[in-house]
Amino acid sequence: MNTLLFIGGLGGTEALLVFFAVLLLFGGKKIPELMRGVGKGIREFNSARSTIESELKEGMKEVKGEKTTDSNA
Repeated sequence: MNTLLFIGGLGGTEALLVFFAVLLLFGGKKIPELMRGVGKGIREFNSARSTIESELKEGMKEVKGEKTTDSNA
């Protein structure tokens, strides 16, 4: 399946139409500012995701450590 931007079913023609719609709505001068905001949002999302992922892994390690300690006692 060929998808663009990981959006299901969005092909080249549709992406081009979306690009022109954004260009018409926001104008050429606003697009870089809009993309910076999108990039910042993606970075914050990825940072939060990795923080939660590391906390879950630490919690799983603690639970596994407690189970092995309890079974040895």
